[in-house]
Amino acid sequence: MENWMAFSRRKLRAGELGSVPVVVVLAVVWITFQSLNQNFLSPRNLSNLSVDIVGTGLIAVGIVFVLLLGELDLSVGSISGLAAAIFAVLNVNNGMPEWLALIIAVLAGMAAGTVQGYSFARTRVPAFVVTLAGLLTWNGLMLYILGTSGTINLDENGLVAKLTSYYFTNDAVAYGLAAVAVGLVFLVSYQDRRRRVAARMPHRSLQVIVIRAGGLAVIAFASAYLLNRFQGLPLALLIFLVVVAGLDIVLRRTHYGRQVYALGGGVEAARRASLRVTRVQTAVLAVSGTMAAVGGLFLASRITSVSQSSGSGVLLLNAIAAAVIGGTSLFGGRGSTWSAVLGMLVIQSIASGMALTDTPAAVQFMITGGVLFAAVVIDALSRRSQEAHGRA
Repeated sequence: MENWMAFSRRKLRAGELGSVPVVVVLAVVWITFQSLNQNFLSPRNLSNLSVDIVGTGLIAVGIVFVLLLGELDLSVGSISGLAAAIFAVLNVNNGMPEWLALIIAVLAGMAAGTVQGYSFARTRVPAFVVTLAGLLTWNGLMLYILGTSGTINLDENGLVAKLTSYYFTNDAVAYGLAAVAVGLVFLVSYQDRRRRVAARMPHRSLQVIVIRAGGLAVIAFASAYLLNRFQGLPLALLIFLVVVAGLDIVLRRTHYGRQVYALGGGVEAARRASLRVTRVQTAVLAVSGTMAAVGGLFLASRITSVSQSSGSGVLLLNAIAAAVIGGTSLFGGRGSTWSAVLGMLVIQSIASGMALTDTPAAVQFMITGGVLFAAVVIDALSRRSQEAHGRA
């Protein structure tokens, strides 16, 4: 235990805060709203919260990839609306099968992101400028596709609608998922430790691995218990966690992921190291566009309709804020897909708590803005601390 505490203190002094700040903020938010309204931590509200975070959370996961390069994608809101509009027009207006319309909508988001990524990589114009142009272009294309119809209602019993309305009512599904998740995390951490020990590299102690797995087990099984007390495990949450975990593996354990982090540390250094900068930058914006399209379909599923306002409003701001609040650095090179999950939990918890306490939306924006500002300040101070310790 003493070794673990000493290790944690060294990381904190060096500015490597990880997810500690956002977990503290989330705990404060939950305790505050639970004290104001006893229904906040009820199984029903937490279940709704777990579904509400999915659409914007998927978009925020794509934003994480772009932030790791030290860039920003401003077009994700418009791409999400465009994908939803393409699906609705093809399926509802033209009678195309849902599965085919869904694939085409996602491919359209990928194509939009790829075009922007290639333009950014080849011209070296800042990504936020390229994607700002994309924001206007894709929004205009969405309005053109929808035409004068304005709003298109989706089939409430269709494939897309069930993405956010279907629940696994068997208790064993939620508990089984919790057990599998904890087992996989422990196994991966243990195997990683063995490889590092064999290579005589720095590694976590077995005690730390057990403590982390135990903490995850408490959270996972408590979540499964609460979800089962309402309607069971939501399909949307299951898909979200699988996507986040899969993309986390891509970032941390593949050659492509290491290239993304390397580019975040410095583009010119990456070029001199013979990394395929253009290809990686293009791929990152393609991932962002794809995730925006998928998130847009989940958002449309939640309200079973697509309109000219799809992808607009505070969607873009919430997606970016979720990634940053969750711990992804604005300076590039630091963050993970799980950052989007934590950040989205904070933002949606604030929104849910405000709704339960009948607090004006203006206050919600101010609180979210304050949390975002605090996250940016912590990020900047953390970077300065790391530079002082020679870690940045």
